[in-house]
Amino acid sequence: MRCTDGPRVACDVHVEAAAPRVWRLVTDIRLPARLSPELRRVAWLDGADRPVVGARFEGHNRHDMLGEWRTVSHVVEVAEPRVFAWAVMDADGRFGGATVDPARAMASWRFEIEPEDDGVRLRHSAVLGPGRNGLTRAVERWPDREAEIVAFRLKELRAGMEATLRGIRELAEEGG
Repeated sequence: MRCTDGPRVACDVHVEAAAPRVWRLVTDIRLPARLSPELRRVAWLDGADRPVVGARFEGHNRHDMLGEWRTVSHVVEVAEPRVFAWAVMDADGRFGGATVDPARAMASWRFEIEPEDDGVRLRHSAVLGPGRNGLTRAVERWPDREAEIVAFRLKELRAGMEATLRGIRELAEEGG
């Protein structure tokens, strides 16, 4: 896989809880910071306090190889209680030119909730690019290792997403 292919990763888990309960958890933008190995803190911007299309939130991340950086995400899709999606911008130009256009996002993320048996199927997915990000920076530095770099980053993201899904499942099923 190449950076220009829009590398993707997706995970899912069955959650024995009602869709509205799971929806409240996945739309709590601060929750993943408690569960993710990379995301440190998140806050709504511009007076927003819930996900609506066009709302923005700020995220602060840390990675051993990339250091620390800030992102600004734009909510791009909300279909309660089924879909919450956002595009992540490099607002400070950490990985190249600063961008505020969701069509040039560093990455696009989404949660999807579907009724299933005695609960829901919760899917978490991400697409990297088309804008510049840490992955493009690494590939530019080591172009002969692009496939290896992309595979490594997708493996890292999958591990973080799986940890987030496990945490959401535990909270939803325990009622916490």
